[in-house]
Amino acid sequence: MKVKTIVVLALALTVSHLANAQSGTNSPYSQYGLGYLSEQTSGFNRGMNGLALGFREHNQVNHLNPASYSSVDSLSFIFDIGVSGQLTNFTENNQKINANNADLEYIVAGFRAFRHVGVSFGLIPITNVGYNYSTTNRVGGIGTTTYTNTYTGSGGLHEAYLGIGWEPLKGFSFGVNVGYLWGDFDRSVVNEYSDNTTNTVSKAYSASVSSYKVDLGVQYTARLSKQNSLTLGATYSLGHNLGADPTCTVSSTNAQTQVTETETFTVKDGLELPSSFAVGLLWNHSNRWKIGLDYSLQKWAKTQFPIYSTTGGVSTYALADNQFDDRHKITFGGEYCPKEYGRKFFQRMRYRAGVSYATPYLKINGLDGPKEMSVSMGLGIPIVNGYNNRSILNLGVQYARMDAAQLIKENTFRICVGITFNERWFAKWKVE
Repeated sequence: MKVKTIVVLALALTVSHLANAQSGTNSPYSQYGLGYLSEQTSGFNRGMNGLALGFREHNQVNHLNPASYSSVDSLSFIFDIGVSGQLTNFTENNQKINANNADLEYIVAGFRAFRHVGVSFGLIPITNVGYNYSTTNRVGGIGTTTYTNTYTGSGGLHEAYLGIGWEPLKGFSFGVNVGYLWGDFDRSVVNEYSDNTTNTVSKAYSASVSSYKVDLGVQYTARLSKQNSLTLGATYSLGHNLGADPTCTVSSTNAQTQVTETETFTVKDGLELPSSFAVGLLWNHSNRWKIGLDYSLQKWAKTQFPIYSTTGGVSTYALADNQFDDRHKITFGGEYCPKEYGRKFFQRMRYRAGVSYATPYLKINGLDGPKEMSVSMGLGIPIVNGYNNRSILNLGVQYARMDAAQLIKENTFRICVGITFNERWFAKWKVE
């Protein structure tokens, strides 16, 4: 199958997938804020737990730093698509439950447009919302009457981006991604009683986002010796209001008459995307060893979010402060390739590993949400056949743990598969 055909099929599959609002998470934590924050990395990054800011790959698309596009090989068209599957164990009060799901992760592409100028475009997830669970308790902790709260949610944010990277001076590059951001959020809480005398109350939260996203990136590579170089990379993402008007619909159904009373609240411009900054270093030894460290900061602390509350019999749905904390994340990882252009198969294999730690960005009932620790390993397997010897199969496995005092603990085992197709599209044929 030609890569051009694969591109068309993958685009159609991705658009269909996003249109159906499939979620890549089962986490109850996705009911807060904008949802569960997606990895946003490509297949080759996943094996290193997301390490990206200093990478300048000639045969991979590193969309996390648009300055890297200027390093893409001439005469090449790179197309990368990735999927994942995960198994998550949830633990609370010595009770455990497992959940699993699969997701189409991303689709990105890149090519050299002019000398020292690279272009990339693609579709990537930003946040995910997906959960469905319930809790049942006795009223007042005694007696036979019980009440059940059922929580459901779906949706998330996605981005379609177009980016460009330029290297005006040897060793120095800068770039920009401009994206269209869209998505829907649907969350609900239903409160029911077993005695058939108390009203059933439900709250439905919804929002629709149609906005933009801008990411800037720079890279500077210092040649330390003939075999060693050090690349400094940095990115900045613009924070702004998403222009969405979230609504909260509260319905009360009389248990005797089954008559439902409904009240709807709306918050104008009620959702925000915070600004973020990231910086990273990568040491490169003869394109054999690549070891790096990334740090990122997302400025969530000053971000407001709409909250429904009732005080003195008066209900309101309004923006509230102190719903989030700034999120800090640090990642250490690297890649080893014995001989990039070796003639033997195993000489061209890429071995990857990485570890990360992230502080919580959510506040739940006044407490800090879950911190996250994760570790990953991966392989870059060369695809060699009679037509193409430049494509790569990227495999990654990741273990992530999210926990917080007095809250649910999550242990996730994730498998990621990415295929990078690399073809010579712009070569001119010669006829003798």
